[in-house]
Amino acid sequence: MNKLTSLLLLLILVTLGFSQEAREPSASNSKTSALQSMVDTERAFAKMSEEQGTRPAFMAFIADDGILFRPTAVKGKQWMTDHPVPASDKRPLLSWYPAVAGMARAGDLGYTTGPWKFKNDIHDAQASAWGKFLTVWKKQGDGSWKFAIDLGISNPQPQAPIAPWQPPKNHTQPAVAKPHNIASERDVLLSRDREFATAASKLGGLQALQLFAADDVRVFREGVFPISDKPSAAMTISKGLVAWTWQPLFADVSASGDLGYTYGLYELKKNSSSSLVTEKGNYFRIWQKQKGRWTVIVDLANPLPPETQKN
Repeated sequence: MNKLTSLLLLLILVTLGFSQEAREPSASNSKTSALQSMVDTERAFAKMSEEQGTRPAFMAFIADDGILFRPTAVKGKQWMTDHPVPASDKRPLLSWYPAVAGMARAGDLGYTTGPWKFKNDIHDAQASAWGKFLTVWKKQGDGSWKFAIDLGISNPQPQAPIAPWQPPKNHTQPAVAKPHNIASERDVLLSRDREFATAASKLGGLQALQLFAADDVRVFREGVFPISDKPSAAMTISKGLVAWTWQPLFADVSASGDLGYTYGLYELKKNSSSSLVTEKGNYFRIWQKQKGRWTVIVDLANPLPPETQKN
């Protein structure tokens, strides 16, 4: 074998090596690329909303079984089909961007959250409403991302912009755990949510949050800015309305069994001995497996419109 032949063979082997590496990324690169891909999809979703309108964007990016709240949980795509947007001489504008994102080890389920603002018409100089959104994204069979559930809260006009999401630096991803039995793990998570509800009814929302939430839990409540530490969150939810009860309706988890979400209905009372319900609404939680137990990392409660509170 001459030097030229040897050099050509070496180049072929090196090329094959790079090609194989490109096809089979490491666990770290795989998760980072899944996270980046999901965030890029969120940004594309927001861009389409600004350029073509909110309804076309939601129809394009929601999963076939994706959930919206109108005002309680519905299959969003079917609901939008059944409820076309009325004709108007204005073009409302809903705009948003991701500020925080998380991804399961398996790279199949993740979430995004960030600020949104709304203009009654795209030509308006100022927004008329602001808030935060929370969205769970699920990888589809074709490798694309579609959102599985979306809900948000309103808050006052921010005094300063929130920094957009940036890729994590020096991220080291642990090896993906053995695939879980998703159906079984869903049942476990739903039971965990029910345990949270039981603790809240017996001990109050303040104590329940201390037991079930992560130290850096994000709590979203209507009309106030989100809170991102447990002591402050606990103080906020314990003011005034202290008796929480909720009804879990659904849970889903990643194939790696480390990230999941639940949603359902809640009620608030002045205290545990009162029979008067002061508020009803939807709740939506992101859970993460920490030290072997499902732990709340994002907790969002959104009240029903006043006209539906008595129903």
